[in-house]
Amino acid sequence: MPRKLLASLWILLALAFLLAGSALAGNGGIAPPKPASPNAAGIRDAYWLVLGVTGAIFVLVEVSLLLFVVRYRSRGRPRELEGPQIRGHHRLELIWTAIPILILAGIASFVFYKLGGIDNPPAEAAGQHLKVRVEGHQFYWRFVYPNGAVTVNELRAPADRVVDLYVTAPANDVAHSWWVPELGGKLDAIPGKTNHTYFGPTPPGVYQGQCAEFCGSQHALMLARVRVVSAADFRSWLAKQLTSGPADLGRQTFEGACGPCHGMNGQGLIGPPLQG
Repeated sequence: MPRKLLASLWILLALAFLLAGSALAGNGGIAPPKPASPNAAGIRDAYWLVLGVTGAIFVLVEVSLLLFVVRYRSRGRPRELEGPQIRGHHRLELIWTAIPILILAGIASFVFYKLGGIDNPPAEAAGQHLKVRVEGHQFYWRFVYPNGAVTVNELRAPADRVVDLYVTAPANDVAHSWWVPELGGKLDAIPGKTNHTYFGPTPPGVYQGQCAEFCGSQHALMLARVRVVSAADFRSWLAKQLTSGPADLGRQTFEGACGPCHGMNGQGLIGPPLQG
């Protein structure tokens, strides 16, 4: 191979790695965040298994390809001259057919093993569930608790219980997707249909979420927050919601429903200003 061509290939390879590194710098990394719920842990385990197996196969194939290119490259032989042709090798064909089947079967078995924990809460948590209705609206989230309390954009939950989420959207709205990465996978909020997911028990903390389905001009601002507190703090907070009056809910609704279009201070964004 001419030296100039070889040098050009090395330069292109270096540029490819540079571009790949630049792209990687613009995202949150290749790994899901640290799970804070059993279903999120199952998703992370399945992700790492698939990434590890496919990554190892990719490296093996690419290294083998490069070795064969170098080892069997033309050494002054005329380009039109073909090398020895080998056709038909039943044992080899069986091997390269069986190995991918076994690999895929192994991955599928592991994923199906994990699916039970991803879809269903732990058996030991039976009878301790908190059921919350999650409604996706343009461009905010509305949470309805068993006692009738309502919050907007922030879901509060006890640390020691499983929280069942019944995710939907009003019939006159559009499809959204509920997603708090540390607490599980994405779940569509479809108008007129209710889907179920869960999280918990979960360590106390604040977990950030985002609508994961493009739903309009302010989709990027359709954020969610899950605040997990102790059982005592949650009971106290839930009781206060019914006595706090409509002002607090009105503030939350304005910030969630009106803020993305009109601005948090009413100054106007894609919607007209509300000031004056």
